[in-house]
Formats: sequence, structure tokens, C-alpha cells
Amino acid sequence: MGGMQRFVSAHIEATLDAPTDLVLAVAVAKGPRRTEQLTMTANGAPAFAREIAAPHGGRLHLVEGLPAGPLTIDYQAGLDGVADIEPPTDLARIEYARPSRYCDSDTLMPVAQAEFAGLGGKPLLDAVSSWVGSQLSYVAGSSKPIDGAVDTYLSRQGVCRDYAHLVIALLRGLNVPARLAAVYAPGLDPMDFHAVAEAHVDGAWWVVDATTLAPRPSLVRIATGRDAADTAFLSTLKGSLTLHSVLVGATVDALPGDDLTLLTALR
Repeated sequence: MGGMQRFVSAHIEATLDAPTDLVLAVAVAKGPRRTEQLTMTANGAPAFAREIAAPHGGRLHLVEGLPAGPLTIDYQAGLDGVADIEPPTDLARIEYARPSRYCDSDTLMPVAQAEFAGLGGKPLLDAVSSWVGSQLSYVAGSSKPIDGAVDTYLSRQGVCRDYAHLVIALLRGLNVPARLAAVYAPGLDPMDFHAVAEAHVDGAWWVVDATTLAPRPSLVRIATGRDAADTAFLSTLKGSLTLHSVLVGATVDALPGDDLTLLTALR
């Protein structure tokens, strides 16, 4: 896996309804060796971004003073090799054990304790992933942007971010720190940005993806946070926009298998 070659891309088209400042989270996080290019055209003219460091190696791009009109964003990156496994910190363990906007673990604590009593470590991660995967139906467009883990638990359907939010909330309800990672996912079908959970167990952060839609060993980290509020691929700080299309690509030289008996970290 040390020589893994991955290529990722994102193409975004929108219309800015007013002068706008926006933030992108489409660039891969620090780690693997990479070559990349980010280009933007706003109302027919080139636009330029300022890179902002984000937690866990994330890299945001702030674009200010964009004029009203059409906007096109293109990002491409080639990755050579894999990242080092991130060492855990006490602050991260504390922060990611708390309830958050979309991961209302305090409300779901009784459910977590009833379903997974007596489990810990990898058996707990396996049990939560399997339970969420079996309880939910993956239905595109079935959830609203404001839905949290409780909404997903009640509706029993959603997309990748909803699966991840429910996994995170259940784990936090058992005092296991958990967080959300936005990723590029070679092998995902249909292709899109993907979201997975990461859980702190046995001194490291391990991927938990209850959708099982893409092999964990080839995932590429973009952004990491408490939930989807921290990892949106595009958000506005000023002004507004209408999003028209998002095309995502992610390939790997040899698509790996995914041995579910093993703990896997984002690399």
C-alpha cells in the first residue's frame, strides 16, 4: 500500500447571486505526496483563493470578493503513497466525545447502551457499523441538510453523512470519541464526495463506514470535524449562491479489497 497511486478531482458549477466570499473544502489533507491544481473562474475572470490551515491536516481555501455571476471551480490532485497515521491527542479525545450539532449523542445514549451493552474496542466498532448498516436504507435525497442522527434513527434512511452521524452519535453515547471525515472514495458508485466516521479505539483513530460502499484502504481525507457542519465542501461567509452541479472523481491504480476483520486508518 505504500506505493498506492490515487487521482481525485472535483468540478463545481454555481451562480453567485450577489458579491460573495466563500470557503472551499475540496483539497486533500496534508499527508500523501501530491501534485495538485485549483482553478476558479468567476463571471468570466480568474479568481484566486487563500489557503487556510484546518484541523487534522485539512486545507480550506478562502475566496473573497467574488462578483455576481457564473462560477466554475476545478480541483485535481495526484497522490503518491499514503499518509502517516495521525497520533491521537487528549484534546481531540475530549472534543469528539461531546454531543454536536448533527450528532446528538446525549439523546441517543439510551439506545446505544441498550443495543451495545458490554462491548468495547473493535467488537464495538463492528457491532455499531453492522447495526447501522442493517437498520438504515441508503436512499439518495431522502434526508434534509438539517437532519441529525436522531432524525436518521427515526426515519431509518439516509445517505453517507447520515450513516456517519448515527455511527458517531452511538459511539459517543458509549463514551467512545468519534468524528466525521469527508473523503474522496475510489470505488464509490455513484461517485460523489463521501463521509465516514472515525472512532478512537486502542490508541488510534479507525475508519467506520456503515455504508460499505467503498474500500476503506483507498479513502483520501479532505476535512475532519465534529460532524458535517465542520466539513462542508462549500460554504458562504458573505453573499449567496445557487449550486448547479458537482462532479467528483476518485480512482486508484489498483482498487484494494476491504478486510472487515481488520482495523483500518485513513491514509
